[in-house]
Order: sequence, then C-alpha cells, then structure tokens
Amino acid sequence: QVQLVESGGGLVQAGGSLRLSCAASARTISSVAMGWFRQVPGKEREFVASISWFGFNSAYEDSVKGRFTISRDNVKNTLYLQMNSLKPEDTAVYYCAAYPRTEPAGPPAYWGQGTQVTVSS
Repeated sequence: QVQLVESGGGLVQAGGSLRLSCAASARTISSVAMGWFRQVPGKEREFVASISWFGFNSAYEDSVKGRFTISRDNVKNTLYLQMNSLKPEDTAVYYCAAYPRTEPAGPPAYWGQGTQVTVSS
C-alpha cells in the first residue's frame, strides 16, 4: 500500500507563491508517474500537472502553464508543485497522485489526503 502525504498548503495573497510537497511512503514511487490535481466544493476534481517517472516529461493544465512547475526527487520519494503568480481562482484542495505506470496515462492508482490552498484577492 502506498501512502502519499501532502504539505505546504496555506493562505497567500494573489500574486504570491507556494510550494506543495508530497512525500511517498514507498520507494516504488520512484518508478511511476505522478501528478497533482485540485478540487473545489461542488466541482469535479481536475488535473493540474503530471510528470513521468524519471522527470523527463511533464504536462500542465492550460490555466497554470507558465506559473506552476512540477518536479520530483526520486531519492527522497517526494513530489513538488511550485506555484507562482497565484490567482484567487487557484483556490482549491490540492491532491497528490501516483499512477500505476511510468507515464501519466489513465487514472491514478493512489491519492493523498489533500492540502488546502487559499488565494486571497
């Protein structure tokens, strides 16, 4: 069983930055793709960013391109999301996810518990 624990969320003013971290319990995470998703009340969880197992390939949702950067440290079994130029519409619960394969195709297999990000205007 893989456990994912997010941290780094909080309250920030518009234009500010936050860095989310996701610590994985299993070393096998270093061989699978991972991603970040977010959800606001009343809406479906949406894709934010993904990264392949070795970090060569990444993808972003259009609204965060150029502002968010996903990265990973396979030695530390940790995934990151650097969020810059934050906007009020980025407010959501952010979830870390691990895919059951080396590339981020299909649904993730494991999810973290989520961390709240609130951006004030």
